[in-house]
Amino acid sequence: MPKPPNKNRRPQRGPKRRPGEQRFSKPREKPAGPLPNKQEVEGMRLNKYVAHCGVCSRRQAAELVKAGQVTVNGEKVTEPGYQVQEGDKIALRGKPIRPEKKLVYVLLNKPKDYITTVKDEKGRRTVFDLLGNQVQERIFPVGRLDRATTGLLLLTNDGELAEKLAHPSHKVKKFYQVALDKPLAAVDLEKIRSGLELEDGKAIVDGAGYVEGGSKNEVGIELHIGRNRIVRRIFEHLGYQVVRLDRVYYAGLTKKDLPRGRWRHLSEQEVIMLKHFT
Repeated sequence: MPKPPNKNRRPQRGPKRRPGEQRFSKPREKPAGPLPNKQEVEGMRLNKYVAHCGVCSRRQAAELVKAGQVTVNGEKVTEPGYQVQEGDKIALRGKPIRPEKKLVYVLLNKPKDYITTVKDEKGRRTVFDLLGNQVQERIFPVGRLDRATTGLLLLTNDGELAEKLAHPSHKVKKFYQVALDKPLAAVDLEKIRSGLELEDGKAIVDGAGYVEGGSKNEVGIELHIGRNRIVRRIFEHLGYQVVRLDRVYYAGLTKKDLPRGRWRHLSEQEVIMLKHFT
């Protein structure tokens, strides 16, 4: 288990604020409530059943079903809405799967040069190498961090929660601390705040500012969109190279007491917070 480090800095606006500027602040969390009871398998939709087996989110499970990778009693079923019956034998890619009896939630502070995937066909190190054999349940990453990006990554076998956190409608907040190859001009900072038009649409951010106590090469950015390499592409669009990219806040979770390369199980209160997070 990880040892407590010094507190990590959270991206903030600089100490001076001009009239009309937006503050770079942490979002409020919703009040906690009781954990829901585990649902019965019979009558469960097939994609939900697959997600409860700890292999992926419910949306990803639906895609696996549609692609014909899931069988029920030896027969291929391509309808995610199929109602699972008691005694059904479900298999994914020929391997039997069953819902996890124990839901697991792991928070990892990802180092550089680790792949955010269960296995890598090229034999590169994955985030699961950091867990070793200390987590017996089958878990998967919620979202992705590219190989060079560091910081917070959630891993779980709770497919329903993973689906909720990944869905754009919930606008899950993420804070990144960015180090650039040169100082960020104030005019470019304003462009980022206003939203840049990229090749796949407008990149809307919820806040951006220079990191307090740092140089103008260091920028904090807050956003809820989850498009591929979105933070790097925002700065590349303006002619900057991202030297370091670190996710320091995710859905109410921070890196406090979690050194780079270490992980920990979420507390019960943190799990409750995530289940009620919007």
